[in-house]
Amino acid sequence: MQTEILERMESDVRTYSRSFPVVFTKAKGARLTSEDGREYIDFLAGAGTLNYGHNHPELKQALVDYLMDDGVVHGLDMWTQAKRDYLETLEEVIFKPRGLNYKVHLPGPTGTNAVEAAIRLARVATGRHNIVAFTNGFHGVTMGALATTGNRKFREATGGIPTQGGAFMPFDGYMGDSMDTLSYFEKLLGDNSSGLDLPAAVIIETVQGEGGINPAGLDWLKRLESICRSHDILLIVDDIQAGCGRTGKFFSFEHAGITPDIVTNSKSLSGFGLPFAHVLMRPELDKWKPGQYNGTFRGFGMAMVTGTAALKRFWSDDTLERDVQRKGRVVADRFEKLAAWLTEQGIDASERGRGLMRGLDVGTGDNADKISAEAFKRGLIIETSGHDGHVVKCLCPLTISDEDLLEGLDILDASTKAAFA
Repeated sequence: MQTEILERMESDVRTYSRSFPVVFTKAKGARLTSEDGREYIDFLAGAGTLNYGHNHPELKQALVDYLMDDGVVHGLDMWTQAKRDYLETLEEVIFKPRGLNYKVHLPGPTGTNAVEAAIRLARVATGRHNIVAFTNGFHGVTMGALATTGNRKFREATGGIPTQGGAFMPFDGYMGDSMDTLSYFEKLLGDNSSGLDLPAAVIIETVQGEGGINPAGLDWLKRLESICRSHDILLIVDDIQAGCGRTGKFFSFEHAGITPDIVTNSKSLSGFGLPFAHVLMRPELDKWKPGQYNGTFRGFGMAMVTGTAALKRFWSDDTLERDVQRKGRVVADRFEKLAAWLTEQGIDASERGRGLMRGLDVGTGDNADKISAEAFKRGLIIETSGHDGHVVKCLCPLTISDEDLLEGLDILDASTKAAFA
């Protein structure tokens, strides 16, 4: 494979090409093909961007038809047919069946753009500055989002410029099962000498992705919502990785029966890997002045076309939802068995997650890297996450066939046993 120009010209900041050093040329469903013709089962799926797999035919056809009809590709935030179709579908297919009433802000097309907009909106709407985030949370690497991101690796990459405006609380289970982390949060809120400025908002992932596939307990989330309501704090759910069906519901917070004030989505929102993000807000929170938060690539026409097609195809009924939960149980069972085997080998391991957002904690980053490297040799692409990269992370397409899912899990099983037998 010819990789010389890629290694020579691309910045050293690159990551995934170091773990998977081949040149990919084609992708379909849950499989990637390299230029030497080898196929790989994809348990990475664009880090959760390709929930419906690569090049889904119905989404691709909708995009091709739109382009061939000279549809508006770029229109800033002008009104287009693509935008109207997307918003109508979002309201009819997603909002109304769930009893939700949100206005939609289309910022720049990435997840960190959405988080920046959400936390700035919370400040504008409340007149307060502080944003409470949680240990191991990841919300992006632009400066505002970075202030709510826990990982030191990213926070140290600012060139010494301090991040501001965020305060961290312990996530559910961070202090061990015996510690009620929300009681700590409540104590600080109720004490005028705690040093915690009354927050404008709390931002949380209901299942932490980059932080190591850490699911917050459903009762814990309900109580967090209650605390926010009693102290007039806005609740922001960052559903960028856990949303769009990844946990078995379109929104990950549905499992807990809570209703956030603000929601951020990106990654699989277009359903096709096209950059697209939105911020959902309670209507009374829409305090923006015209143009106060903008971006050249807001409202990307092609992404709205495929996003509309994805909503209609996968969310008009509960078929995909039920299938994701079924497949999630399959992955959980296999991960639990692998964890038990690793524990027998003297490696403290465990399984966790929700839906098809699952992780195998193998104790150290070195252990996880060994498994990922062995899996790649055998034709499986799977990444790691967590503060030490110690969690092997399954983000396979939600639409993956049972055959590909089981083959991928077999490869992971064989890779783990080859690494530590």
